[in-house]
Amino acid sequence: MNVSLTKKQKEYIENQIESGDFQNASELVRDALRLHETYRHRVIVDLKAEIEKGWSGATSNRNVKDIIDSKRRNKTG
Repeated sequence: MNVSLTKKQKEYIENQIESGDFQNASELVRDALRLHETYRHRVIVDLKAEIEKGWSGATSNRNVKDIIDSKRRNKTG
């Protein structure tokens, strides 16, 4: 697998290896992917929980226009 990196990303990887935190670029990339997977999973779980709150919450009598108008009034006043 080939991956293109920016100069800044390459420098970051080199610095992490030089610091002794990682032995090589592959180790750092695997760690970054694990962190990304954990982060992404957490975001999805949180979003699903918020959606569920919306579905199970009380029904509003306001329509989209009412909500937008309310936000505009709060922003200017």
